[in-house]
Amino acid sequence: MQKVLLTGASGGIGYEVFCLLSRIEGIDLTILIRESKKNLKKFKINKSSTEVILGDLTNPNDFLKLNGSFDVVIHLAAIIPPEAYLSEKRTFDVNVLGTELLIERIQEIAPNAFFMFSSSVAVYGDRLKNPEIRVSDPLNKDDDDLYVRSKIKAEEAVRYSQLNWTIFRLTAILGVNNHKVTGLMFHMPLNTRMEVTTPSDAARAFVNSLEKKTFLSKRVFNLGGGASFRTSYRELLEENFKINGLGALDFPEKTFAEKNFHCGYMLDSDDLEDILHYRKHTLADYYRLNKEAVSLLQKSFTYMFRSPIKFFLQQMSAPLKAFRTNNLDEMKRFF
Repeated sequence: MQKVLLTGASGGIGYEVFCLLSRIEGIDLTILIRESKKNLKKFKINKSSTEVILGDLTNPNDFLKLNGSFDVVIHLAAIIPPEAYLSEKRTFDVNVLGTELLIERIQEIAPNAFFMFSSSVAVYGDRLKNPEIRVSDPLNKDDDDLYVRSKIKAEEAVRYSQLNWTIFRLTAILGVNNHKVTGLMFHMPLNTRMEVTTPSDAARAFVNSLEKKTFLSKRVFNLGGGASFRTSYRELLEENFKINGLGALDFPEKTFAEKNFHCGYMLDSDDLEDILHYRKHTLADYYRLNKEAVSLLQKSFTYMFRSPIKFFLQQMSAPLKAFRTNNLDEMKRFF
């Protein structure tokens, strides 16, 4: 019996991890989640086999609710973009302080636990001119991006802890027709190279790690979909626009940023795949699943109103707004 603590179970990857672990015999699962109506409703299922602890990563007293020992901790909880850009304090309190407090508590109650941390490809910074990424590449510690800095600091907390640990730097995660459309879509330059993966494949990596701890110990890995999941942001958007009935990617000039984002090809992501065999999907699978999820009626309706929909979307573009208002500070950030 392995005792596993999971944080971030209400997130996209976290919920996939929760579902996978809930189906495995010999797993004693505990989840630490924020108290909310949505979470309380969501995690009523499997209540008999999963211990639900309500707590906030920013409240030191809530960590006292964690008692007993754990064999594995899977720490996925974090504030991610675009929410991460709303408050520097909130982002650092959750992503950095929360990680530090969790590590401190686990060192007290389960010093032999294996601590798994989800980081991000964002820590490498803008790789537009050098899209080939490896774990040995330097991190962009001087990045102005709040999320980037918080993830780098959280990684440091994990690496300098007294626990046995591993860090997975996740690539962009693409679910099937469940993307919340925000202005963040315009922050990535269209010629950005990407190696993406799905929530279920990423979750499988964390779950498969339970039997491969020896091979992961004190190591950092890039988690991506491999060569079959590589594309460009322009190609990705163009295909998804077609699938959903939005037609061509015909936005005004300067709608998309031209620098200062992240992503690239993770040339060493096969290292993790060779250990964990977590990949089940390719880019072709992703497009196929998206096509199956869009009904003909939905696609026809969207196509009919494609022009006003795209006009509405471009109003979310911070780069376009900066360009049209001649905001020099913002233009320097995006162009």
